[in-house]
Parts: sequence; structure tokens; C-alpha cells
Amino acid sequence: MAKTIIVKQIGSPIRRPASQQRTLIGLGLNKMHRTRELEDTPSIRGMVNSIPHLVQIVEEKG
Repeated sequence: MAKTIIVKQIGSPIRRPASQQRTLIGLGLNKMHRTRELEDTPSIRGMVNSIPHLVQIVEEKG
């Protein structure tokens, strides 16, 4: 079974650069307090690490 992480949006994309807004949409997030379960890959980790003020990793599975 592949490792997964649960990512929660904790910050608003309003008044943020367009690249940060696109990163949120790429993660499948666009509204406050939503969560997504994503595969734990280096590209997903890089996206999460590029916007640590907007998202947090809630749980790591696998």
C-alpha cells in the first residue's frame, strides 16, 4: 500500500501571489479547513513545503 498524507488548508489564498493560489488548486484545496488525502511523493511534499503558511500535514499513513 502506498504511503499517503492528509493535508489541511489553514490559510486563505486571498491576497497571495498567483503561484501560491495555483499550488493550492494543484493540491485539490481551495476553501478554508478542507482536507485531502494525497499520495506521499516528492512532488506533493515540495508543493506542501512551498506554502507552509497555507497548509499543514494533519496525518501520515502507511
